[in-house]
Amino acid sequence: MDIRQESLKKHYEWNGKIEVVSRAPITNSEELSLAYTPGVAEPCLEIQKDYDKSFQLTRRNNLVAVITDGTAVLGLGDIGPEAGMPVMEGKCALFKEFGDVDAFPLCIRSKDVDEIVRTIYLISGSFGGINLEDIAAPRCFEIEKKLKEICDIPVFHDDQHGTAVVVAAALVNALKVVKKDIKEINVVVNGAGSAGIAISKLIMKMGVQNLTLCDSVGIICEGDKRLNSAKAEMAAVTNRSHLTGTLADAMKGSDVFIGVSAPGIVSEDMVRSMNKDAIVFAMSNPTPEIMPDKAKAAGARVIGTGRSDFPNQINNVLCFPGIFRGALDCRAKEINDDMKVAAAYAIASLVDESELREEYVLPFAFDKRIGKTVAQAVMDAARKSGSARLI
Repeated sequence: MDIRQESLKKHYEWNGKIEVVSRAPITNSEELSLAYTPGVAEPCLEIQKDYDKSFQLTRRNNLVAVITDGTAVLGLGDIGPEAGMPVMEGKCALFKEFGDVDAFPLCIRSKDVDEIVRTIYLISGSFGGINLEDIAAPRCFEIEKKLKEICDIPVFHDDQHGTAVVVAAALVNALKVVKKDIKEINVVVNGAGSAGIAISKLIMKMGVQNLTLCDSVGIICEGDKRLNSAKAEMAAVTNRSHLTGTLADAMKGSDVFIGVSAPGIVSEDMVRSMNKDAIVFAMSNPTPEIMPDKAKAAGARVIGTGRSDFPNQINNVLCFPGIFRGALDCRAKEINDDMKVAAAYAIASLVDESELREEYVLPFAFDKRIGKTVAQAVMDAARKSGSARLI
C-alpha cells in the first residue's frame, strides 16, 4: 500500500487528528462550581474590566486559529474549505507537537476578501494568533494586509512567510558551504505566487541585491501590463537589469535557483548555465522542478527540495510552531520582518559549522531544539522591534 492509500486508511481510523481536552477537573460539585457556574462569573467580570486579562484567565494566550478558504490546498488547488479540513487539522497537530501551541481549524465558505476579513476579525477575540493557510494569490495578500490593519493579535500567512523563513535559513547555510556573499549573488525565484513573492522580499531584506522573479510566462519586468498588483509591486524592486525572456534566460549566470512553481520545468542544461557552485532549491511537491540527481549531475553544489526522502528538506514545520510560540509568549502585536529574519538565522544556527555540508544545511524536523530556539529568537526580536507587549 502506498503512502497516500495508507494515509487515507489512517484518516478513517483517526476520525479527525485533533480533539479538545479539558484542563480543569470536573469530577464533583465543587469542581463544577469552580470551572462553571457560579464561580466562572468572577473571571468574566475581571475581563470585562480589563480586556488584557482575557489572555490570563482563558486559553486564548496559547490558542491559534488555522484558517483557510480552501482555494489553494497543497498542490490540489481550489478544492473547497471542507476538503481542506484534513490539512488544517494536520497543521494544528504540528502546532501542538512541535511548539506546544493549541490550534483550531476553521474553514470559511467564501472567496470574498471583505467577507473573509470580517469573519476572521469578528472571531479574533477568541484567539492569540491567526495562521492563514492555503488561500490563493493574490487574494491572500489583500486578506493578510487588511487583517493586520484591524486585528490586535499576530496574523501570519504560513504559505508566504513560513516558506520564506525556511528558505532563508537554508540559503544562509548553503552560502557558507559554497563560500559566496549574499550581497553578491544572483538569485532566480520561479513562481510569483504567495510563497515566491514572500521569499523574494525576505531574502532581499537579508541582503540579496540581485534577484529576478519569474512566473509561468517568463521573467517579470517592470512595465509589463499583464502583471497583477502584487507582481507589479515586485517588478519595481527586482530585475533591475530589466531582463526579458524565459526562465532559461533568467537562470544563465545565476548563483541560486529557488522554485515554488511546477514539476519538471528545469532542465539539466538550465542548471549547467548557472554559475559554478550553484544552489538549487526545487520545492514543487511532490515532483520538484528538477530531481536532485539531475541537478547534481548538471553541476549544482547544494540542492534542497520540499520532500522528506531527499537531503535538505525545506519544510515549514521548522519555523511556524516556534514563531507562534515566541509571539504568544511575549504577546506580540504582530509578526514583523525582524522576527522572521531572527527565526531564519535561529534555524540556520542549529547546524553547527563543523557539521555543515552540501547535504546538511538545515536541521532535521524532529530536532527538539528547534521550537525553543526559534521562539527565543522571535521573542528577542519582538522586544527589540517594539512588537512585544510583555517585556
